[in-house]
Amino acid sequence: MPNQNLSEFNIDEAVKNVINLMGVAARTAPKSAGQDFVVVKAIYGEEIQRISEEMFRYGEESGKRNFDRDGKNINNSTAVLLIGLKDALAVGLNCGACGFEKCSELVSHKGKEFNGPQCAFRVLDMGIAIGSAVKTAGMMNVDNRIMYRAGLAAKRIGLIEADFVMAIPLSITGKNIYFDR
Repeated sequence: MPNQNLSEFNIDEAVKNVINLMGVAARTAPKSAGQDFVVVKAIYGEEIQRISEEMFRYGEESGKRNFDRDGKNINNSTAVLLIGLKDALAVGLNCGACGFEKCSELVSHKGKEFNGPQCAFRVLDMGIAIGSAVKTAGMMNVDNRIMYRAGLAAKRIGLIEADFVMAIPLSITGKNIYFDR
Protein backbone atom coordinates (compact mmCIF):
# COMPACT_ATOMS: atom_id res chain seq x y z
CA MET A 1 0.00 0.00 0.00
CA PRO A 2 1.47 3.39 -0.97
CA ASN A 3 2.37 5.80 1.78
CA GLN A 4 -0.47 8.31 1.93
CA ASN A 5 1.63 10.75 3.98
CA LEU A 6 3.98 11.61 1.14
CA SER A 7 3.51 15.18 -0.06
CA GLU A 8 2.89 15.86 -3.75
CA PHE A 9 5.52 17.61 -5.81
CA ASN A 10 5.19 19.54 -9.03
CA ILE A 11 7.10 17.67 -11.77
CA ASP A 12 6.94 20.58 -14.24
CA GLU A 13 8.38 22.98 -11.68
CA ALA A 14 11.07 20.49 -10.65
CA VAL A 15 12.13 19.97 -14.28
CA LYS A 16 12.25 23.74 -14.91
CA ASN A 17 14.53 24.14 -11.89
CA VAL A 18 16.81 21.36 -13.12
CA ILE A 19 16.89 22.57 -16.73
CA ASN A 20 17.86 26.05 -15.50
CA LEU A 21 20.75 24.52 -13.54
CA MET A 22 21.71 22.49 -16.62
CA GLY A 23 21.77 25.69 -18.67
CA VAL A 24 24.03 27.32 -16.08
CA ALA A 25 26.35 24.29 -16.19
CA ALA A 26 26.53 24.43 -19.99
CA ARG A 27 27.08 28.20 -20.04
CA THR A 28 29.89 28.14 -17.46
CA ALA A 29 31.67 25.08 -18.90
CA PRO A 30 35.21 25.91 -20.03
CA LYS A 31 35.65 27.01 -23.64
CA SER A 32 38.77 26.93 -25.85
CA ALA A 33 40.77 30.18 -25.81
CA GLY A 34 38.08 31.63 -23.54
CA GLN A 35 35.80 32.22 -26.54
CA ASP A 36 32.17 31.14 -26.27
CA PHE A 37 30.22 30.02 -29.34
CA VAL A 38 27.90 27.65 -27.44
CA VAL A 39 24.17 28.42 -27.53
CA VAL A 40 21.67 26.98 -25.06
CA LYS A 41 17.87 26.98 -25.11
CA ALA A 42 15.20 25.29 -22.97
CA ILE A 43 12.09 23.94 -24.71
CA TYR A 44 8.72 23.20 -23.07
CA GLY A 45 5.10 22.48 -23.95
CA GLU A 46 3.91 22.51 -27.55
CA GLU A 47 7.43 23.12 -28.87
CA ILE A 48 8.27 19.60 -27.67
CA GLN A 49 5.39 18.28 -29.78
CA ARG A 50 6.72 20.22 -32.79
CA ILE A 51 10.15 18.59 -32.39
CA SER A 52 8.55 15.16 -32.16
CA GLU A 53 6.43 15.74 -35.28
CA GLU A 54 9.47 16.93 -37.24
CA MET A 55 11.41 13.85 -36.15
CA PHE A 56 8.71 11.55 -37.55
CA ARG A 57 8.49 13.62 -40.76
CA TYR A 58 12.26 13.78 -41.31
CA GLY A 59 12.69 10.08 -40.59
CA GLU A 60 10.14 9.22 -43.27
CA GLU A 61 11.54 11.77 -45.74
CA SER A 62 15.18 10.74 -45.31
CA GLY A 63 14.66 7.01 -44.75
CA LYS A 64 16.89 7.22 -41.68
CA ARG A 65 16.19 4.81 -38.86
CA ASN A 66 15.01 5.52 -35.31
CA PHE A 67 13.66 9.03 -35.82
CA ASP A 68 10.23 7.59 -34.95
CA ARG A 69 11.54 5.80 -31.86
CA ASP A 70 13.28 8.92 -30.56
CA GLY A 71 10.30 11.06 -31.59
CA LYS A 72 8.12 9.04 -29.21
CA ASN A 73 10.66 9.69 -26.44
CA ILE A 74 10.63 13.42 -27.13
CA ASN A 75 6.84 13.48 -27.15
CA ASN A 76 6.86 11.89 -23.67
CA SER A 77 9.44 14.33 -22.27
CA THR A 78 8.68 17.18 -19.89
CA ALA A 79 11.37 19.50 -21.27
CA VAL A 80 14.26 19.52 -23.74
CA LEU A 81 17.54 21.41 -23.45
CA LEU A 82 19.16 22.31 -26.76
CA ILE A 83 22.91 22.91 -26.88
CA GLY A 84 24.66 23.94 -30.07
CA LEU A 85 27.37 25.92 -31.80
CA LYS A 86 26.64 29.17 -33.64
CA ASP A 87 29.10 30.93 -35.96
CA ALA A 88 32.06 29.26 -34.22
CA LEU A 89 35.45 30.53 -35.35
CA ALA A 90 38.41 28.17 -35.52
CA VAL A 91 40.73 28.38 -32.51
CA GLY A 92 43.70 29.05 -34.81
CA LEU A 93 46.03 26.20 -33.86
CA ASN A 94 46.37 24.76 -37.39
CA CYS A 95 46.14 21.28 -35.79
CA GLY A 96 44.38 19.56 -38.72
CA ALA A 97 41.80 17.78 -36.52
CA CYS A 98 38.95 19.25 -38.62
CA GLY A 99 40.42 17.69 -41.76
CA PHE A 100 42.14 20.83 -43.03
CA GLU A 101 45.82 21.57 -42.57
CA LYS A 102 45.29 25.23 -41.73
CA CYS A 103 42.41 26.88 -39.90
CA SER A 104 42.13 29.42 -42.71
CA GLU A 105 41.11 26.57 -45.05
CA LEU A 106 38.12 25.63 -42.91
CA VAL A 107 35.16 27.26 -44.62
CA SER A 108 31.81 26.37 -43.10
CA HIS A 109 28.90 25.63 -45.40
CA LYS A 110 25.29 24.63 -44.97
CA GLY A 111 24.92 20.87 -44.88
CA LYS A 112 21.79 18.78 -45.27
CA GLU A 113 21.53 18.31 -41.51
CA PHE A 114 24.14 20.51 -39.86
CA ASN A 115 26.53 23.20 -41.01
CA GLY A 116 30.20 22.40 -41.07
CA PRO A 117 32.93 21.53 -40.91
CA GLN A 118 33.44 22.77 -37.37
CA CYS A 119 36.72 23.37 -35.58
CA ALA A 120 37.39 20.25 -33.49
CA PHE A 121 38.10 22.40 -30.43
CA ARG A 122 34.70 24.11 -30.76
CA VAL A 123 33.00 20.71 -31.00
CA LEU A 124 34.90 19.74 -27.83
CA ASP A 125 33.60 22.93 -26.19
CA MET A 126 30.06 21.89 -27.08
CA GLY A 127 30.72 18.37 -25.78
CA ILE A 128 32.02 19.69 -22.48
CA ALA A 129 28.93 21.92 -22.18
CA ILE A 130 26.68 18.91 -22.90
CA GLY A 131 28.59 16.77 -20.39
CA SER A 132 28.26 19.46 -17.73
CA ALA A 133 24.51 19.73 -18.39
CA VAL A 134 23.81 15.98 -18.25
CA LYS A 135 26.00 15.65 -15.15
CA THR A 136 23.80 18.25 -13.49
CA ALA A 137 20.61 16.41 -14.49
CA GLY A 138 22.10 13.15 -13.23
CA MET A 139 23.02 14.72 -9.90
CA MET A 140 19.37 15.76 -9.58
CA ASN A 141 18.20 12.24 -10.56
CA VAL A 142 16.34 13.48 -13.62
CA ASP A 143 16.34 10.98 -16.49
CA ASN A 144 17.90 12.33 -19.68
CA ARG A 145 19.63 11.30 -22.88
CA ILE A 146 21.71 13.15 -25.47
CA MET A 147 19.94 12.98 -28.86
CA TYR A 148 21.29 13.97 -32.25
CA ARG A 149 17.93 13.33 -33.97
CA ALA A 150 16.00 15.71 -31.71
CA GLY A 151 18.70 18.37 -32.08
CA LEU A 152 18.45 18.09 -35.85
CA ALA A 153 14.65 18.40 -35.75
CA ALA A 154 14.82 21.47 -33.48
CA LYS A 155 17.29 23.11 -35.89
CA ARG A 156 15.18 22.25 -38.94
CA ILE A 157 12.04 23.89 -37.52
CA GLY A 158 13.94 26.96 -36.28
CA LEU A 159 13.67 26.47 -32.51
CA ILE A 160 17.35 27.36 -32.13
CA GLU A 161 19.76 29.31 -34.29
CA ALA A 162 22.79 27.08 -34.41
CA ASP A 163 24.99 25.33 -36.93
CA PHE A 164 25.29 22.08 -34.97
CA VAL A 165 22.84 21.03 -32.22
CA MET A 166 22.24 18.23 -29.75
CA ALA A 167 19.13 17.86 -27.61
CA ILE A 168 18.81 16.62 -24.05
CA PRO A 169 15.23 15.56 -23.23
CA LEU A 170 14.22 15.29 -19.57
CA SER A 171 11.71 13.03 -17.86
CA ILE A 172 10.68 12.27 -14.30
CA THR A 173 8.88 8.93 -14.16
CA GLY A 174 9.20 5.72 -12.20
CA LYS A 175 11.23 4.18 -15.05
CA ASN A 176 13.72 5.82 -17.41
CA ILE A 177 11.89 6.23 -20.74
CA TYR A 178 15.11 6.78 -22.71
CA PHE A 179 16.81 3.46 -22.07
CA ASP A 180 13.94 0.96 -22.17
CA ARG A 181 12.91 1.39 -25.77
